[in-house]
Amino acid sequence: MITESTSTSLGHRLSDRVNAVPPSGIRRFFDIAATMDDVITLGIGEPDFVSPRPVIDAAVASLERGLTGYTSNAGILELREAISDELDRLYAVKYNPANEILVTVGVSEALQITMMALLNPGDEILIPEPCFVSYGPSAVFAGGRVVYVPTSVDNNFQVTAADIEARITSRTKVLFLAYPSNPTGAVLRRDVLEEIAEVVIKHDLIVISDEIYDRLIYGDAYKAGHTCLPSIEALRDRTILLGGFSKDYAMTGWRIGYVCAPPEVYPALYKLHQYIIMSAPTMGQYGALAALKECQDDVETMRNAYDKRRRTIVDGLRKAGCPTFEPEGAFYCFPDIGVSGMTSETFAQKLLEEEKIAVVPGDAFGPSGAGYVRCAYATSLEKIEMAVAGITRFIERHRTA
Repeated sequence: MITESTSTSLGHRLSDRVNAVPPSGIRRFFDIAATMDDVITLGIGEPDFVSPRPVIDAAVASLERGLTGYTSNAGILELREAISDELDRLYAVKYNPANEILVTVGVSEALQITMMALLNPGDEILIPEPCFVSYGPSAVFAGGRVVYVPTSVDNNFQVTAADIEARITSRTKVLFLAYPSNPTGAVLRRDVLEEIAEVVIKHDLIVISDEIYDRLIYGDAYKAGHTCLPSIEALRDRTILLGGFSKDYAMTGWRIGYVCAPPEVYPALYKLHQYIIMSAPTMGQYGALAALKECQDDVETMRNAYDKRRRTIVDGLRKAGCPTFEPEGAFYCFPDIGVSGMTSETFAQKLLEEEKIAVVPGDAFGPSGAGYVRCAYATSLEKIEMAVAGITRFIERHRTA
């Protein structure tokens, strides 16, 4: 028999590591936008293309064949073999499908289990910023200490070997790189990465490389080609490579990613995946296999469409009075909104209220993003043109300089 009242509030019992992480700076504006009609969204990093037809057909066929159970923990062997072949074909990077490739529930799972496998409480991880909002929290959830490395438009938002080395301490264990970059669209050239490799070797660091946008590069970066980090020989056996199908193949909802790791690290990732997930969605894996085998032309078609949109939005924003860094990868641009005299937060809020255009405040991606907003050009060219017109009107009304 209960004789005393008990509190039903459990908020004070939540873990410190969860309480230490704020809600996503991206989602708040889109929760507001979802309550409004006729909003043009330049904020969600999601292709507006439908997944290629062979992907859908392969997934449906797998269901019709009754393949509705678990796959092996590591994922369908044929898919792992196809991932291995693709990395070899594109970047001359070789991974053994049997003990170096793990299929995950999107890159999000790959990221989290890698952080958990590598970081002990107090271990430091260096993360260049501005960066995607989940990188730091994923490290915190794993018990690590995040040390952000600022970048700026003065250096084309590229992190340098000197930037990294200046922040290395006795606790530094991991360097995290994510290029092409979300939110800036920056791309690191091979010579810069080779200089970074020297620092990594000198200080005996482990590298996590998120290359989810590897196929979406433009202009001079496209001519030079994407540098897959493990293709730098000195980094092959100390890099954990994260990749997936969401962006290149317009398969965000399928939730299929992968992690490639040296044999010494792979068992730890495999163990975490076994206990947390079991296996990635079966029909999604068959869809991903079809993507690799049948959809290379679709990737190029989408890349060309993004390139045209990129040119439209960058040129339009510059003409409107917002200096805009030239993005060479992914599908984001990062205009400087200083001409408005507003903070990033105020600019995004007022633009949504006055023009029904949703963007993300730049400082949601780190302090170096203050004074910028992120605009995704993953929507239609027509909507991008409408958004540029609306932003131009907005700047004309609020220009302070």
